[in-house]
Amino acid sequence: MTKIQLIAEIGSIHDGSFGNAVKAIEAAAAAGVDVVKFQTHIAEAETLHDAPMPPYFKGEPRLQYFRRTAFTLAQWRELAAAARANSVGFMSSPFALEAVDLLEACGLETYKIASGEVTNLPLLERIAATGKPALLSSGMSSWAELDAAVAVLRKGGPLTILQCTTAYPCPPEEVGLNVIAQMRDRYDLPVGFSDHTASNTAAIAAATMGAVAIEKHFTFSRLMYGSDAKNAAEPAQFAALAAALREVAGMLDSCIDKDRTAAGFADMKRIFEKSIVSARPIKAGTALAVADIAFKKPGDGISAALHREILGRVAMRDIPADRKITPEDLK
Repeated sequence: MTKIQLIAEIGSIHDGSFGNAVKAIEAAAAAGVDVVKFQTHIAEAETLHDAPMPPYFKGEPRLQYFRRTAFTLAQWRELAAAARANSVGFMSSPFALEAVDLLEACGLETYKIASGEVTNLPLLERIAATGKPALLSSGMSSWAELDAAVAVLRKGGPLTILQCTTAYPCPPEEVGLNVIAQMRDRYDLPVGFSDHTASNTAAIAAATMGAVAIEKHFTFSRLMYGSDAKNAAEPAQFAALAAALREVAGMLDSCIDKDRTAAGFADMKRIFEKSIVSARPIKAGTALAVADIAFKKPGDGISAALHREILGRVAMRDIPADRKITPEDLK
């Protein structure tokens, strides 16, 4: 049975509010997601004080933002418990070795490796050493960089690689659906899609191309403050995506046999297909020519597909115009 895992990237949409983080888990679960995903930042362990903010968020200095929005180990454990209570998986992206240790201490089930960490091979080695499943995002990486990352992560637990383009929002022409098949062929691994577009179209298209996991940023409202809200999907959009992915999975599971399906349409074929009819009065003894025949509904006479087989046949009797020609009319 096809399963397309839907991951709600909550990230730091909580803006440091533990209550909002729990509510985000509940809202994402209610929308039908399979996994909630956070970002685990330990400010001093991952960034210098003068590190620049990304172009899509200039709200406050990087170090200050990560300090202000961080959670304690006890809170991370409570978030993991909240995910279990809402019957969704719990995932996070660590951005430092210390963050891996913290997530191990709170019982993280699956690691997500953010696009900016692909070349952080020490971090990947630490994650591989846990033996837990990992999802590798590829948003800003070359093939050579991905090759090196995959080589490290193959030593650990099950690995899924995600096609992703690090643009917020990502325009349709930069989605790169073609890369899904390329990744699958290159690495012989399950491939998913991390969606940074504004709509659900790219995610649904990726699912039809065999993406096993779809990740998309989640927010209560695009009007919220923070680095991700403006380019995230609200609960109603997530609910629509969850329903669409279930439908796609059902379609992928429901293979049909064209001949068997066609056989079931016998009655419809008689209504909609065409029979060979007389285009004009045909005298007995006439060898049928193209001008003598036409093709009209219903399709319960000699099929239009057989028109070449009756050309040149001789009419055994007078055939009036606009009447189905029968085998008995010809010799």
